[in-house]
Amino acid sequence: MQNINAIFKKEFRSYFNSPIAYIFITFFLAISSWLFFRTFFISGQAEMRGFFGLMPWIFLFFIPSVTMKLWAEEKKIGTAEILMTLPLRDYEVVVGKFLASFGLLAVTALFSLALPISVMILGDPDGGTIVCGYLGLLLMGGAYLAIGLFASTITENQIIAFILGISACFVLLIIGEDIVLFSTPNWLFPIFSYLGLGVHYSSILRGVIDSRDIIYYLAITGFFLYLSTLMIESRKWR
Repeated sequence: MQNINAIFKKEFRSYFNSPIAYIFITFFLAISSWLFFRTFFISGQAEMRGFFGLMPWIFLFFIPSVTMKLWAEEKKIGTAEILMTLPLRDYEVVVGKFLASFGLLAVTALFSLALPISVMILGDPDGGTIVCGYLGLLLMGGAYLAIGLFASTITENQIIAFILGISACFVLLIIGEDIVLFSTPNWLFPIFSYLGLGVHYSSILRGVIDSRDIIYYLAITGFFLYLSTLMIESRKWR
């Protein structure tokens, strides 16, 4: 645990020692706020569903931009080899880097609380829906981060890692959508329906916390962190 904490502090600090964190937070809040409020006053309803409904698609582009450097940059500048010579287990490095990126996501979500506060001033939104929305946002964001981290372990090119991260997240996002399920064979329907990242997120947004949705996101996150660990171990074998 001490090693994980050390990696977490190093990576989390690196975000704020460079423009990455400030650019990410600023652009995320600016774009999500603009997209939310451009329809908020038209609908005439004091609710946050519009904001949370944007998150799967905004995360699709923003989160891979955070994770693309986690391993790709280390390999490109040669610090990955140095890191692997330290008395650290592979999974400790992976988990530490993941927690650092998740910490950045949590800070961004904290800043976005200005939106529900503004909505509360203007009306009387459902507090339970907002709480569930943020829970779903963090769970889905964690899954996106784990996928992006895995993409970063595959290559030393950050642009390729960014594209791979977007592609993998996009596939898992739309696999459970109606447009895909409509042409899916009956025997694959329940599998695709369950695997969709957006399906479980939409379920949480209804205001009901189902353990199956939480287990799903934890399983996806753990699975891709495990794949990242295997990719790092394979470099040692080579």
